[in-house]
Amino acid sequence: MPTFYNFRENGLDYSFDDVFVPVDMFREGNLFTWGFGTSGQLGTNTVTDKSTPVTTSAGGTNWKQVSGGGYHCAAIKTDGTLWTWGRGTEGQLGDNSTTAKSTPVTTFAGGTNWKQVSAGFYHCAAIKTDGTLWTWGRGNEGQLGTNTATAKSTPVTTFAGGTNWKQVSAGLYHCATIKTDGTLWTWGYGGNGQLGTNTATNKSTPVTTFAGGTNWKQVNGGYRYSAAIKTDGTLWTWGSAIFGQLGTNTATNKSTPVTTFAGGTNWKQVSAGSQHCAAIKTDGTLWTWGDGSQGKLGDNNSTTNKSTPVTTFAGGTNWKQVSGGGQHCAAIKTDGTLWTWGRGNEGQLGDNTATNKSTPVTTSAGGTNWKQVSAGGNAGGNHCAAVLYVDYVL
Repeated sequence: MPTFYNFRENGLDYSFDDVFVPVDMFREGNLFTWGFGTSGQLGTNTVTDKSTPVTTSAGGTNWKQVSGGGYHCAAIKTDGTLWTWGRGTEGQLGDNSTTAKSTPVTTFAGGTNWKQVSAGFYHCAAIKTDGTLWTWGRGNEGQLGTNTATAKSTPVTTFAGGTNWKQVSAGLYHCATIKTDGTLWTWGYGGNGQLGTNTATNKSTPVTTFAGGTNWKQVNGGYRYSAAIKTDGTLWTWGSAIFGQLGTNTATNKSTPVTTFAGGTNWKQVSAGSQHCAAIKTDGTLWTWGDGSQGKLGDNNSTTNKSTPVTTFAGGTNWKQVSGGGQHCAAIKTDGTLWTWGRGNEGQLGDNTATNKSTPVTTSAGGTNWKQVSAGGNAGGNHCAAVLYVDYVL
């Protein structure tokens, strides 16, 4: 799921909304989708699967950030407008309807100040440039944070209010977010401990995790678990561990944030897939753990789970961004190439096949200027969406 934070590296200021963006560059972004398309989640004006990356029917070269949900997608353009498409049965498109859309549409809320969006399984969460936090879609587990269990087909603010929300991630039936003060907040379904509150209780309003702290940097919500990185570079996980997806060398659920078995203080970005997790260190190495079926760990094995982080078979020290999907992963290297692995039966690997891959492969689209990818549905979807940028130095 998408992430957003700011940092400084090699004398340049960067933003991170699943992609590194130098602030002294202007970018034109083309939006591509591929994989499972039966609910219109590819935005191609069809309900057909695609095994190679294709542009959405909306076209345009001003896409900035995209997030794939269970059976829908959400994206933001450089003009600050917010667009959604795919399944709409729970109001997850935010267009004041419960109708599927196979082409991108703007949300009912409108506006040109959307900053970051994250698509969960049947809901969405987004932050505006004014720091307000908005949610919509299915609400039966309290995942909208509105102090109710009611679905919303238009964006609404959470019960917590506030104008200091910085980054949000929508998981299966829960959400996790970080404020500008570095505090970590969660809400929604808590039956597996994925809220990190030391309970297995649902919360319909944002609450802080049991770990507390004011140094949280990035968070990502998965199927029934969560993962986050602190400013000190430590990696933390909590929630369901049945497949080893917490990386703690056990299959025991945790209802409070714990560090992975790998330890370390050099974790840079993490993405929680359905039952597997992937993360990148500051040295550019890529690590995976959890459910290893269908090759989704990329370690040249299609059957074995891993309860501690392992490096992918591809190796390398030039991985830049990774995204865990339903049964697959997608990642981008510093050279701008796009790689996928795991389940491929719906074309979600984009390599013009419907074959599983247990090691990272490049998509059939090729290219060396991929900047952000979302492996649709960390909560269970089997599609991908990515932005390919053309950069202009200001």
